[in-house]
Amino acid sequence: MDLTRRKVLAIGSGTLAFASLTGLPAYASLADEAISALTGGANIGDGVISLTAPEIAENGNTVPIGVDAPGATQITLFADGNPVPNVATFNFGPLSASRSASTRIRLAPTQNVIAVAKMEDGSFQMAKAEVKVTIGGCGG
Repeated sequence: MDLTRRKVLAIGSGTLAFASLTGLPAYASLADEAISALTGGANIGDGVISLTAPEIAENGNTVPIGVDAPGATQITLFADGNPVPNVATFNFGPLSASRSASTRIRLAPTQNVIAVAKMEDGSFQMAKAEVKVTIGGCGG
């Protein structure tokens, strides 16, 4: 096949048109699927977890996140706008003095950070915070 400049432009235009019709992947649904897989479809309560995240992050490459969940055995952080929504998992043993953790995560543009905690009785609790990212991060 002889590729001319005109053919390359036509193929590229067709690819762009196809991509605009199909749209971008829905990362939020990936986060919902990951949370559902973690909880096994169980009901998720709210109000027990304290999630600390900045309202506006000036740099998406290092966004400070803190989470506190008294009585939790596991806390998992999700970012619903990232291509891989599961960001971090913290496990706590029965002798843990505090059931809290803090970290810095990388975020694509404005999205929700979600913390899901598995409690000692087997129930799940959730907290959510929206973080507006001004520059940097996964998405540019």
